[in-house]
Parts: sequence; structure tokens; C-alpha cells
Amino acid sequence: MRLATLILSATVATAPLTLPQLAMAQPQPAPAPSAPTPVAPAPSAATPESFAPLARRLLPSVVNIQTNQTLQARGNRPDAPEMPQAPPGSPFEELFRDFFERNRPPGMRPGQPQRRQQSQGSGFIIDASGIVVTNNHVIDGADEINVVLQDNTTLKAELIGTDQRTDLAVLRVKSEKPLPTVAFGDSDRAEVGDWVLAIGNPLGFGGSVTSGIVSARGRNINAGPYDDFIQTDAAINRGNSGGPLFNVQGEVIGINTAIVSPSGGSIGIGFAIPSNLAKNVVAQLQDGGKVRRGWLGVNIQQVTDEIAESLGLQGGGRGALVARAQEGGPAAQGGIQNGDVILRFNGHDVREMRQLPRVVAETPVGTKAPVVVWRDGREQTLELTVAELPAEQQAAGGAPEQPRPGAALELSGLGLKVAPVSPETRERFSLKEDARGVVVTEVAPGSSAAERGLSAGDLIVEVQQNRVSTPQEVQEQLARLRRQNRPSALLLIETGQGQRFVPLRLAPEGGGGSPG
Repeated sequence: MRLATLILSATVATAPLTLPQLAMAQPQPAPAPSAPTPVAPAPSAATPESFAPLARRLLPSVVNIQTNQTLQARGNRPDAPEMPQAPPGSPFEELFRDFFERNRPPGMRPGQPQRRQQSQGSGFIIDASGIVVTNNHVIDGADEINVVLQDNTTLKAELIGTDQRTDLAVLRVKSEKPLPTVAFGDSDRAEVGDWVLAIGNPLGFGGSVTSGIVSARGRNINAGPYDDFIQTDAAINRGNSGGPLFNVQGEVIGINTAIVSPSGGSIGIGFAIPSNLAKNVVAQLQDGGKVRRGWLGVNIQQVTDEIAESLGLQGGGRGALVARAQEGGPAAQGGIQNGDVILRFNGHDVREMRQLPRVVAETPVGTKAPVVVWRDGREQTLELTVAELPAEQQAAGGAPEQPRPGAALELSGLGLKVAPVSPETRERFSLKEDARGVVVTEVAPGSSAAERGLSAGDLIVEVQQNRVSTPQEVQEQLARLRRQNRPSALLLIETGQGQRFVPLRLAPEGGGGSPG
């Protein structure tokens, strides 16, 4: 009790004062009788005194999702995988590890086969007939999905459709009576500092409510090509995945999806899919079970300040630089060329490269879209027809794609051709699986590179102590050094014998076009 009292006292003592309180706390001279000082009206409260009425209204529409999955036997090999493999450093890596360890049957050693696996997550009802939204990773691979309502009613769920690129899934349940629902709000109106509520099923405890604020907007956590997460400090833990993030009006402005945590618990860094990204995906899944996305057919890269300067583009690095307009694709047919900088697409400003894939994907297939590009030192407006993203396409329309495997780029003036590290180049030059950098595919006889002992199969790891991972990055670094009138470039080269620094003379470029 003493600890609670101390905490309460400290809280009261440090509570921020409102504007009227500050006025009362300052000594003020008495106003003259003939000129009374007007009293400013108190500002309206931006936050309710309690979230209880809001939570009471919203809780019935948030559900617990329970899944069962049959795992194939893997024998008794000690190296048999125990759990889904998440990318290193992924927010889900530790989640998977903790979950599988906690759910291993008693007496079962690591490596022994497991027959059944259970997991839990969250979701919310958007249609009274029984339409439920959640994360794809909550139900991925499940043989059986059950939705548990707030009153503990359990309903068997049917999977309508999923979308891995945005990690969304839509379920359908059948109920004898209309179910309580919530509606999507406008996530674009959410500002950093706005109050939010997260409701879900953390750690299997059932409906729980946490509050916080919007910590940041437009976060990219490398979860997919359309990353645009809302970051919040509202406590989000395992089991909250798929649950809603509400504004104070009770509208869903996000879908809680990921956390960053060294321990698996909440440290106040959670991420939610914005409702404006989710609405279109959910509507398409609900209608047809799949998502049709717009596609341009371009490889793009970030416009750095140096690139902007070289192109005469005012305002610094902005837009998306077209490294390659794929032959026969919508962009090429509409007049987009290699080296164009896309500044505006269908009325949307493209401030950063990663905004373009999302805007294109959300554009209905068949739309005739105006595109503003920077070319030859001025803005030009083109019109193209958005096509549908091919099913086999690995990167989304407008998404930054890796150069074609083994495609070589000539570094003019150095006598080198380089290519990205890919399965093809790994096999061709017997590179290690963990090889990083850019691989040299050809060295011109008599060139500066040949004189320094470079040969095909060597890796360029750094240029002037800057890490490089694509041929375009090497090209950008060399271009920067030439603009600085540097006589040579210092390359960190890796061979089978180790790493070494190699200075190469920067001969004038003998031509060469835009990357692509």
C-alpha cells in the first residue's frame, strides 16, 4: 500500500498544468476597476477523463482468434527445424522461438516431431453478418480457425482470403444474431501525438485495452514492399497481432502487426498497418478472395542529393529514379524512359522512392494515370495505363527490384563490369553463400583495374569506405568522386584470400547511359 501511495502522490505532484492553472499560479497585479481583465475561456479537453465509455463500446467487436495446425513429422534429427524461419532481426523471430518452446508437449525434446500446434491472435468484426479482419501471420498454415467473442462464444471461421504482401486476412463466421461491429477511419488524419487505444488478446489473457499515442508515421520496418506503418507506444504484446488500433472517436485507424523487442514483451515500440492501406485490400479480399494490384513495370531507386544535383533537380533528393523501364510494360508503353525521375503519380506527390510502389498498387487496374517526370532539366507530363501486377512478379509494381540475375553494368573509365550477387553469379564464380557486395564479372586488359590485379569473381565491398550492394551504388559513388575531382577511388576488394584496399585511377568516363 505504501508503494501505491507514493506512486499516486508523485503522479499528482507532477501532473501538467492546464493554461488556466498556469494563469492562477502566476502572481498577477490587481486589475484597475475601470478596466477589468477579460478571462479567457478554458480550452476544450483533448482527452476524455476516462477511456471507459469508449472501451465499453469497442470491446464486443474485438475477437480472440485461435488456430490449430498439424505439423508434419520431422523424425528425430537434431537439426530438424522447430519453427517457422523468420528473417534475422525480424520482430517475429523471438516471438516464434518463445511460442514454440512454450507449447512443446511435456517430455518432448528439441528435434522430436510435433503433431499439433495451437496459437492465438486477435481480430475485429467489420460486418454484422460475421466478417472478421486479422493478420495473415495469425492464421497462416492453420487447419482450423475459431473466433471467440467477448462473451466466450466460439464460432468456427472460414478463411475468405489472405494477402501476404500486407499481412492481412479476412474471415467469415456464422452467427444466429447480428454481431457488433467497428468501422475503419481515416488513418491519414492521425497525427503524431494523437491518443490511441489498442485492444486485443495479449498473451492469451483475453480482451485487454491499452492506451498510448501515435509515436511516428510512415515507418518502414522492411516487412514488405508497401511498408507505411503507424508506430505507437500503446502496449502491444504477443497475441495482439491482428487487433485494432482505435482513435478516440472509436474508429479503426490501424491493425496491430509487429513489435520491436529484445525480450518478446512490449517496450513501447509497436507497429500497425494504416487503415487507409488496409481498407482497399480488405474490400477486395471480401469480394473476391484475392487482391488485384496496379503495376508499372519499372525498376526504381532512391534519388540522393548527389543524383538530384547531377540532374539539375531542385529541392534535393526526391522522387523515384527509373533505373529500367521494362520492355513492353505499362511504363515503357506510356513513354517512361530510363533516367526519368517520377515526381508525381496520378495526383500523388512522390517524395520518397518507397511511396511509389504503394501508390501504384492502390491504383485500380486500367486507370489512365498522369505521371509527372523530371527529364532533360524540366518537368514533363505523361499518361499511362496501369496494368495488373503479374502473379509471378516478385516485386510489386513500381517497387525497387534487383537487377536481373547476372546482368552486368560497365563502370566506364575503370575497365570493369560488375553485377549483383545472385544465385547465378554465386554459382558462376563459386561465391560463398554469405557473400556481400558487388561481383566483378569482367576486367579489361590494360585497364587500371587489371594493373592492380583485379579479376573476375572478386567482390567490391566498399567504395571510398562506403558499403555497396548494387552496381548502381558503385556507379553513384564513382560519380560522386568525379564531381569532387578526386584522382582515384579507394575500393575494398574481397577475394578467396581475404580483403584488401585497392586504389584505382578515375579515368574520364567514356560515355554510358542511365542505369538499367
